[in-house]
Amino acid sequence: MRIILAPMEGLVDAPIREVLTTVGGIDRCVTEFVRVTHGMLPPRVFYKYAPELHNRSLTQVGTPVALQLLGSDPQQMGLHGARAAELGASQVDINFGCPAKTVNRHKGGCVLMREPELMHDITAAVRRHVPADIPVTAKMRLGYDDRSMGVACGQALEAAGAAEIVIHARSKVDGYKPPAYWEEIAKVREAVKSHVIANGDIWTVDDYWRCREVSGCDDVMIGRGLIARPDLARKIKASQAGEDIPDMTWAEAVALVREYAEVLQGWLEDRYVTGRIKQWMNFLRQGFNEAESLWPQARKIREVTPMLACLEQGVQRSDPSIEAA
Repeated sequence: MRIILAPMEGLVDAPIREVLTTVGGIDRCVTEFVRVTHGMLPPRVFYKYAPELHNRSLTQVGTPVALQLLGSDPQQMGLHGARAAELGASQVDINFGCPAKTVNRHKGGCVLMREPELMHDITAAVRRHVPADIPVTAKMRLGYDDRSMGVACGQALEAAGAAEIVIHARSKVDGYKPPAYWEEIAKVREAVKSHVIANGDIWTVDDYWRCREVSGCDDVMIGRGLIARPDLARKIKASQAGEDIPDMTWAEAVALVREYAEVLQGWLEDRYVTGRIKQWMNFLRQGFNEAESLWPQARKIREVTPMLACLEQGVQRSDPSIEAA
């Protein structure tokens, strides 16, 4: 009954993986995709997206991290799978789910679901090039133009040797609009022997249990829900044990954002750090009333220190004893 942190391009980077895995409950992470085209990428590109390769593909608290590749050339994908393994990847994942127009226009991500045979060839090539003891997995949606391709694409991935298949319960055309069609995941799960993992619209503990019931999957992958509520995985784990633990407070959430900012400042210029904080805060608005009330002010801030000070105002408002002290 694992909980996996979803790869979200431009958001779920190594610093946020480090912060979220310290909260607890996350069993595995997946990197943002490494884009494979024609030339062989140097090791520094792999390390940029997966610095955990320097730590046996683990976060600092020991959570495994899979390295994800995106591309449409089977030979190049195979070679890059081999390179990832050489550099220490403990799992190589393939992206067939990205709905971004720029990615799809260059024949990457979800557009490949129009061609199950090519999905098979890509996955088979990666499987051939990667040592047998390293799992090759894949992430997909239910289709591109509609939700009719899930079973065919799942069977193609199974035949190619994918050990696990994560399915986001929407088509590309559906985007991220609710609902998620968990019942369609069940159809794929029943049609393949590969292990299937459900993904899509898990925002609460109740969503988690309903997704498992409808999809029939034991394991789930969560993206936006874990960004909005960093303690969601921890609360789900507690519920698996029949327990109910208190919600994370806004003060605890701000402490995570501050930690995230400190790590990012070692990587990026302040203006980019502020942008990443705003991106996270935009999701936190769905989990915390304080973030929603602070958003009109925070969105105008361009520097890190004032941004963090803004977030701290929300801590004081939500806990009057701080002001009294």
